[in-house]
Amino acid sequence: MSYFDWLYSKDQRFAKVMSEPIPDRSLIEALDDIIQGSVVNRTRHNLIHDGADLTGIFIQRLFMHGYKPRTVGNIPCEPGERVPAFYLDGFTAYFGWVFWEKFSARKIRKLWGSVVKNSKGDWRIQIPVVAQTVIYANELMKIEMDIDHPSDV
Repeated sequence: MSYFDWLYSKDQRFAKVMSEPIPDRSLIEALDDIIQGSVVNRTRHNLIHDGADLTGIFIQRLFMHGYKPRTVGNIPCEPGERVPAFYLDGFTAYFGWVFWEKFSARKIRKLWGSVVKNSKGDWRIQIPVVAQTVIYANELMKIEMDIDHPSDV
């Protein structure tokens, strides 16, 4: 199975990416602002605009910014590092990080956690390393983090 066949089987929206019409420049800039987090905080973003589904266009823009479809398990990330990634749930894009959570000196786990928190202050959405869920990660933007304080992620 080719990489693109695998991707299509995991995320049906990928097929739309190559056939989407080119949107208005201001809309592209708004999506880029979400992805870069420079003007807009990267948190949770609805991908419906004026009744139109922008998911395919958002995926195109993710590719343009170096984000690639991956699972948590196949993203290179060591303890003390974090990798930015988006998870698409229906028409909603959630920003978060792939990182290692430390429970004790002997027990750690790798996961993707959304920057959106629940009422307890934990990551509202968590994707474990064993899940086959597709997220869009930019491994080139990997940065260091304090593994003893992952809630600061």
